[in-house]
Amino acid sequence: MKKFLGIALGVLTAIGGFVDIGDLVTNAQVGARFGLSLGWVVLFGVLGICVFAEMSGRVAAVSRRATFDLVRERLGPRMALVNLVGSLGVTLLTFIAEIGGVALALMLVTSVNHVLVVPFIGLLVWAVLWRARFSVLENVLGLLGLCLVVFTVALWQLGPDWGSLSHQLATVDKPVDESWTTFAYYSVALFGAAMTPYEVFFFSSGGVEDGWSAKDIPLMRANVFIGFPLGGLLSLSIAGAAWVVLGPAGVMVGTLGQVGLPVAVALGKIGLAVAIVGFVAATFGAACETGLSVGYSIAQFRGWQWGKFVRPEKAARFHVVLLLSTLLAVGVLLSTVDPIMVTEISVVFSAVALPLTYFPILVVANDPDYMGQHANGRLANVMGSIYLVAVFLAALAAIPLMVITKMGTL
Repeated sequence: MKKFLGIALGVLTAIGGFVDIGDLVTNAQVGARFGLSLGWVVLFGVLGICVFAEMSGRVAAVSRRATFDLVRERLGPRMALVNLVGSLGVTLLTFIAEIGGVALALMLVTSVNHVLVVPFIGLLVWAVLWRARFSVLENVLGLLGLCLVVFTVALWQLGPDWGSLSHQLATVDKPVDESWTTFAYYSVALFGAAMTPYEVFFFSSGGVEDGWSAKDIPLMRANVFIGFPLGGLLSLSIAGAAWVVLGPAGVMVGTLGQVGLPVAVALGKIGLAVAIVGFVAATFGAACETGLSVGYSIAQFRGWQWGKFVRPEKAARFHVVLLLSTLLAVGVLLSTVDPIMVTEISVVFSAVALPLTYFPILVVANDPDYMGQHANGRLANVMGSIYLVAVFLAALAAIPLMVITKMGTL
C-alpha cells in the first residue's frame, strides 16, 4: 500500500508540476491561432522529456550522483563548462519568467501591478528554497497545480466540435491565414516548452537528495511515464479551450488573464478562481524548481557541497548561489520587463540549449562504468538518438525562426 501511494502521489505531482508559465502561455498562444494542429508537437515533446527524464532518473538512482557531477567527470571540465553555461543561461531566464508568472497570477486577484509584488514573491521563493522541505515543493505545490485540470473541464463544458479538434490533432496543417514559417516557429517554441532543461536537472538532483537506489527505478518510471503524459494532455486542454473561445475572436494571447479567459467563459468566476490557484501553484512551484536547478548546476560543476537536506552552513556556497540568482531575477523584473515576453524568449532559447542538456545524459546513461547492468538498452538508445537529432534541428532553427517571424508576430 505504501508503494502504491508513493506511485499515486508521484504521478499527481508530476501532472501538477509539468505545466509551468512557459507551457501556459505557449499552449494558449498556439491554441488561439492554430487550434490543435500543433498538438503533435506537444505529444512528441512529452515523449522526449519522458525518455530523458527516465535516463537522468536512472543515472541518479544507480550512481547516486547528479547530472553535472557526472558530466564533468565523464566529458571533462571544458565540455562540462560549455554545457553549464548554455543550460544555466536558459534556466536563469526561466527562473525570471516563473517569478514574473507568479506576480501576474496574483495581479489577476489583487489588481496590484505585478512589479510591486515581485520583491515579496522573490523573498518568499528564497525562504522556501532556504528552509522548506521537498514535501512542500513536490506535494503541496504539485497537488495545488492540479487545479489546472479546470481547463479540461472547461473544454468539455464548452462543447467543441470534437471531430474538428481530432482532425486538427491528426493532421500536420495550418490555418490558411498563417505562414509556414510562423507554424515552424511555434513548433520549436512548443517543443522547447515541453523539454525545458531544468526539469531533468531538478529530477535527477532531487532523486539524489531523496536517496534513490536501483530498487526505486520502477517507482521513478511510473512517475515519469504516467505523470508527464497526463500533464501533456493538460497542455492540450489549454490549447483546445483557447481555440474554442479565443480563436473565433482573433485574440492574440499576450496576458495571463487571456490564458484564463476560456475557463471564465465556460465555468464562470468559480472556475476562474480555481484556475488562478493553479496558475499560482504551478508558477511558484516551477520558480522553486528552477531556482534550485541553478544552484544544483553550479555547485555540482564546482564540486561544492549542495542540497536542501544539507544544513545551510555546510552548503553555504550553494545557498549563496540561490540568493544571488533570486536577487538577479527580482532585479530584472523590477526593470518593468514584460514577464510574458521573457517567457516567450525562454522557451525559444530552451530549444537552443537542448543539445547541451541531453547529449551528456545520453552519454552517461550508456557508460557501463557508472551504470553497470542498468545502462541503456537498445530501445532507450534508439529513442535517445532520435530525440538527439530532433533537439539539434530545433536548436539550429530556433533563433533564425524567431528573427524571421519577429517572435511569431508575422
